[in-house]
Amino acid sequence: MKPYIIIIVCSVILCSCGEKGRKTKAGQNPVSMKTDITSQYGYNRDFLKSHIKIIELTNKNAAVLIVPQWQGRVMTSSAEGDQGYSFGWINHDLIASGRTQPHINPFGGEERLWLGPEGGQYSIFFKKGQEFIYDNWQTPAFIDTMPYELTSLTDSSANFKIETSVENYSGTRFDLRIERGVTLLDHSQIKKITGIDPEGLNIVAYRSDNTLVNTGREEWKKETGLLSIWMLGMYNPSPGVIVAIPYREGDDKVAGPPVNDNYFGKIPSDRMKVTGTHVFFRADGKMRGKIGIPPARSKGVMGSYDTLNKILTIVICKMPAEDAKYVNSAWEIQEDPYSGDALNSYNDGPLEDGSQMGPFYELETSSPAAALKPGESITHVQYTLHITGMPDKIDLTARKILGISIQEISSAF
Repeated sequence: MKPYIIIIVCSVILCSCGEKGRKTKAGQNPVSMKTDITSQYGYNRDFLKSHIKIIELTNKNAAVLIVPQWQGRVMTSSAEGDQGYSFGWINHDLIASGRTQPHINPFGGEERLWLGPEGGQYSIFFKKGQEFIYDNWQTPAFIDTMPYELTSLTDSSANFKIETSVENYSGTRFDLRIERGVTLLDHSQIKKITGIDPEGLNIVAYRSDNTLVNTGREEWKKETGLLSIWMLGMYNPSPGVIVAIPYREGDDKVAGPPVNDNYFGKIPSDRMKVTGTHVFFRADGKMRGKIGIPPARSKGVMGSYDTLNKILTIVICKMPAEDAKYVNSAWEIQEDPYSGDALNSYNDGPLEDGSQMGPFYELETSSPAAALKPGESITHVQYTLHITGMPDKIDLTARKILGISIQEISSAF
């Protein structure tokens, strides 16, 4: 793994981000959860800082931690300062080992950038002619281990880029540039974007702008394969985490079913439930499974509620107005390679041999397939919010954004 060195901004980062003993500000709620030291944000910041260069964005008790070397990914965040809960799942053992693994390096991180599709005749994770099995699956280095260039840094934002190329399963070459920016939002921005009133809540919210540019001489066409921007968030599970996703009503024959649960086999009814307005999914890290929401059913919003730690997490992305197509990442030659899902949630669990990468769970969003002429680009914007604090205020937020109460989420199963 190549080291990533930030010379000019290093002193700025250390000065602005080294407030280990940040106190709860007057008028804000105290830490709402009793966490062990490894679940605290300050501990995880210092752990990462001892192994790799970091960037920390802060505003009062809200903090977002970013690693440029790992594609500018958000590793974790806090809504309550150093002693607050660390929301992102972090693979402490792998990071501490200093090893680089084959296939993928799952360092963790609550918002990381990938590109699709993962499987199929236009996959960028399998070489031409290979069987779609794990031994042949390889995450491209530019979304795994390659560092991104830091292009700008302020107190509230960091921007990155990389230029690279990749070839898909069918032999099509893509010359591309990825531009990524992360912005920590203040209360006025949160209120403007979501319509919720942050007063009485502990909240950390950030926006990421993720742009894919065709830097080559050839147009990207459906007939030879398209790419998409794919955002994956890895979070800490607990026996009380339930994912809740509102969906659009419609005729199954036209819009497709509300949820697709065929990724790793059908999900049992005690782990997934579909009502007339929402899909519920257990995210306890104890059984491997994945669900997807088709584009025609997606409202561009999803969330989870941890009933034990009293954490509401919200992920929002802008859905395109037109009938956009999404890449299909199934590990097979596909009849329709543009029948993919817009939103996904994954629950980690033990494999057949008993091993397990996590445990963690994921909330994922994707852009439409990018049919780009030379010089054209597509941008996928995502908002991530973690909220703790007064239960009645959290409930109002859930009702406002997810269209459902905390009690309804908690009692889904």
